[in-house]
Amino acid sequence: MSVDRAEEAAGVVSAEATAAATVQTYAIAPGVRLNVRSGPGTNYTIVRVLPEGSRVPIFCQTPGTSVTGPYGTSNIWDNIDSGEYVSDAYVLTGTDGYVASRCG
Repeated sequence: MSVDRAEEAAGVVSAEATAAATVQTYAIAPGVRLNVRSGPGTNYTIVRVLPEGSRVPIFCQTPGTSVTGPYGTSNIWDNIDSGEYVSDAYVLTGTDGYVASRCG
């Protein structure tokens, strides 16, 4: 048995596996198909569209174009994947402020 398999068998979990298992997701506004953009603003290219009922992780947040949506007006943009951003005005985070660290 390899060392990796022995650690798994012994119940040792890597930091990556722990982080992946505890990623919090947030609901997008009901009835909304949300544009995902390549950067933090409406001037960036749409890279895909999230279907109604989607949930998104927020890895970091950054200021960008101000957008008015179901949850108010916000200039906060949520990084949901590498090179993918959505306006926080469409994400139910429970606050008007930041819920994740600033993107570097």
